[in-house]
Amino acid sequence: MAYPFARNRCSKADGTLIMSQATARAHSNIALIKYWGKRAGPRNLPAVGSISVTLGALYTDTTVVFDDTLSADCAQLDDKPADTARLTPFLDLVRARAGIDTRASIVSANNFPTGAGLASSASGFAALSLAATRAAGLELDARELSILSRQGSGSAARSIFGGFAEMHRGTRDDGSDAFAEPMLEPEDWPVEIVVAITDTATKSVNSSIGMSHLDERSDYYQAWVDHSESDLAAMRDAIAARDFETVGALTEMSCLKLHGLMMSTRPGLIYWNPATVAAMHAVRSLREAGTPVYFTIDAGPQVKALCAPGHGEAVARELADVPGVLETRRTALGPAARVIA
Repeated sequence: MAYPFARNRCSKADGTLIMSQATARAHSNIALIKYWGKRAGPRNLPAVGSISVTLGALYTDTTVVFDDTLSADCAQLDDKPADTARLTPFLDLVRARAGIDTRASIVSANNFPTGAGLASSASGFAALSLAATRAAGLELDARELSILSRQGSGSAARSIFGGFAEMHRGTRDDGSDAFAEPMLEPEDWPVEIVVAITDTATKSVNSSIGMSHLDERSDYYQAWVDHSESDLAAMRDAIAARDFETVGALTEMSCLKLHGLMMSTRPGLIYWNPATVAAMHAVRSLREAGTPVYFTIDAGPQVKALCAPGHGEAVARELADVPGVLETRRTALGPAARVIA
């Protein structure tokens, strides 16, 4: 996969980097077959694979400027100062690969609620990966970007790609085989997603903390891992066949298994609120009445409805009337991450 290349680069006469910048956009994604848990290793390695769809209407724009006048990295997220504790180690990976030690300024913005269970870390680190590498003078291919993104956020590896994507857990300790790759482009199967937002606040337990040490904190974690490969294989076959009913049934099953695992974790994680549950029942009522729609929920209270092509508008209308739903967003599948300036 090729990405458009754009950067503003200035150097001293000896070639030392003074200032170089790039802006990238990456889209949020939702997992149909869920990822939760880490395997042993220092590189943010997933315990299970996952399959996702990328959302066209939800995205992050990130600008990275490497500037030798800076003494430390600095960041701004959604017009507010942001902590760089998680960003500096990630940028260090880029700097090491580019052979530079220049500090960076990061300005990032989401067009949807941040940290609320809508995969802002996925789109955020995918956009950061692309912007930072281009600003540093690197032109990584899509697989390399996916591996890099994963080290910031496991789900970010999938947001490098558009349409349907699969993330491989890998088996190597160095993480070189833990990457995502595309399955279908958005136009290959134009399913629709309706996002029912039930709370815009930052969730109280972020995903990284929620999935830590699951082998010690849940009696059901090993069963989750043991069944992951069969779930992935079934979903691959259903997507290849464009079998919406099977894709939807597997999606709901994986969602409920994930939240069952979360609830079994000590202490139990319950991300749902009353509107979450009401929206789930509304989706099932719609399906019983003949509308091809299935729900999924990630680590948060927001409900995402997977709709067969042409049914998104009707589903959005129904979910907007569910008590406690603050907003609905209807979206087609989105494109791959790309440089925009």
